[in-house]
Parts: sequence; structure tokens; C-alpha cells
Amino acid sequence: MKFLSMYHSNGSQMGPAQQAEMGKLMAETLKDGTLVLTGGIMPVAKGGARVRAAGGEITLDGPFTETKEITGGFAILEAKSREDAIAMTSRFLKIAGEGECELHQLSVPGEGR
Repeated sequence: MKFLSMYHSNGSQMGPAQQAEMGKLMAETLKDGTLVLTGGIMPVAKGGARVRAAGGEITLDGPFTETKEITGGFAILEAKSREDAIAMTSRFLKIAGEGECELHQLSVPGEGR
């Protein structure tokens, strides 16, 4: 099963020790295949947009100048179950510190659900 985890930060930065520990976690999980892909998400003021379709019309909102939550990054995880994905996300958060991860199971063509 694949899961999308989006990290919402409170705006705090990781210190050098946290960054080193996070680097080890990323290397370990990439090697064992539980981390499929990860990356950062640019601040919403740098081109973020919300595109909507309603009543046959397309509307655009953004870029946004301020937001209460900052989506700092994302990860695609390979897990045996929802519980395993939660455990992997919890391990990440113990290093990252304050914030939360939004976890979604992905529906991937050709893979069982």
C-alpha cells in the first residue's frame, strides 16, 4: 500500500542535530524501500493556487500571502498497513518536532487496495 504524508509545520526550523538524525532516517527508509519519494513544498506565496470547478466555471484563488499552517514537505510511503504508515509517520515526527502529518492512502493503478 502506498500512502501520502504531508507535513504541516508550525514554522520552526530543525537544528543541526535534528537535521543529521533526519538524514539518517531518510537514508535508511529509502534503502529499505519504505520511503518511495520525498520532497519539499514551496511556500504558498511562491505560486500556490487553488483552482476550482463549480457551475461550469473555473475559478482561481491565490497565490496566498499568509497562512496559519505551513506545508513543509511530503513523502510517499510504502507500508503493509495503515498502522505501519502511522508508525512511520510517528517516527518522522519524533525527529521533526512540532507539527503534524496528514496521511492519505493512495489508489495506484495496477496495485491492490
